[in-house]
Amino acid sequence: MTFATGTFYVFSAILVLAALLVVTTRNPVHAAMWLVLSFFSAAGVWLLLQAEFLAIVLVLVYVGAVMVLFLFVVMMLDVNFDTLRERFKSYIPVAATVGILVLAEMTLVLIGGFFGGGEAQPPTAPAGYSNTKVLGAQIYTDYAYPFEIAAMILLVAIIAAIALTHRERRATKYQNPSEQVRVRRSDRLRIVDMPVEKADGS
Repeated sequence: MTFATGTFYVFSAILVLAALLVVTTRNPVHAAMWLVLSFFSAAGVWLLLQAEFLAIVLVLVYVGAVMVLFLFVVMMLDVNFDTLRERFKSYIPVAATVGILVLAEMTLVLIGGFFGGGEAQPPTAPAGYSNTKVLGAQIYTDYAYPFEIAAMILLVAIIAAIALTHRERRATKYQNPSEQVRVRRSDRLRIVDMPVEKADGS
């Protein structure tokens, strides 16, 4: 086993463990932190595949920006997780089916790697090769329409997140500064003139 292969197995084990903790932990903030670890592990795997640009984008964009948005959404939407957990058992059949399919695919890939006759190595890049340039050319030529569709889906998701954040809540109390400035003393304070009452025996 080479150093690259051992590193790949270490990153893969950490990635699988962190992904399991993302879906099993009860605290949404802890789940987000485990998802950050998953992103870093996936970035390490991409570095082994000589996809440095994708690894950097995964760390900068997803860890640096998307995860912050996840935390803001969890805190601002005020999701009642106890209500969601009440229907947890109804999701088990679908989740088990997807998990079995993913496990079967991973098993086939591992079996093919062990008995396929040697380890697959990425091709050696020529001098002056830029995977960022090649990736950009592929996205904006062969995959231009899927790229635009993905951009539209993200735009719809952003608009939906803003609409959910600014929805009206019954339990939320708001202050109107203009009404507070225009308030008068007579509206808030009333002075009552009452005669003095003497106690008995005085």
